Amino acid sequence: MSLGDRIATPDGKRRYVRALFATIADRYDFITVALSYGQDRRWKRRLVDLASPRRGARALDLATGTGDIAFALAARGADVVGLDVTLRMIELANAKRERSPEKLALLTNAPLVSFLVGDMLALPFPSASFDIVTTGYGLRNVPDLDGAIDEIGRVLAPGGQFLSLDFNRPENAIVRTAYLAYLTAVGGALGWTLHRDPDTYRYIPASIRQYPGAGAVARRFETRGFHVRCYAVLGGLMAIHHAVRA
Repeated sequence: MSLGDRIATPDGKRRYVRALFATIADRYDFITVALSYGQDRRWKRRLVDLASPRRGARALDLATGTGDIAFALAARGADVVGLDVTLRMIELANAKRERSPEKLALLTNAPLVSFLVGDMLALPFPSASFDIVTTGYGLRNVPDLDGAIDEIGRVLAPGGQFLSLDFNRPENAIVRTAYLAYLTAVGGALGWTLHRDPDTYRYIPASIRQYPGAGAVARRFETRGFHVRCYAVLGGLMAIHHAVRA
């Protein structure tokens, strides 16, 4: 069965993504830097700048990975929960917090950062719990995009913000073909080098092929009453969504 076929259904994608991220968790920080040529942290800072959290704001970072966005929000004064479906990611986020003097000082000076294992399709929080919800590379990986958007809307307070950084699916067919071919080649090489499995990072272009793209994602939020701005990143190959709940 091809990779595309394995992630073609919600149940298939759920199983594949959970196994994949458990496999790559210890390489995750390296891969995000390598595939972005070192730009990943700058893009995440831009997302946090757009959120502009006030001190004491309640923030939730979905698909938190090892916690980069969660820590950046907390550094701006927010009280943050980072949630990820992969236990190993949460273990690494907690380890990162404990071994970093800067992050430890941040925690003892008031803002709270906590991490837990959870599913963004069934968030373990009451409605209207958060002022800000963020995710880096989360929407493209969720097996039920509409279900995730509904849960995000549920846990956001009125006037709350949602911000997402992710790969885009370019509308121009020539650009899209070249982009996906590049990601397939690079992902295959990295997958073989790091895991002896070229499909490991070929999942990224496979998931982009099935992703509706930044414009369509924005419209899905708009139909649920959000006011949305979409910012092109890397010439439109990546995108940041900034959606405000009515």
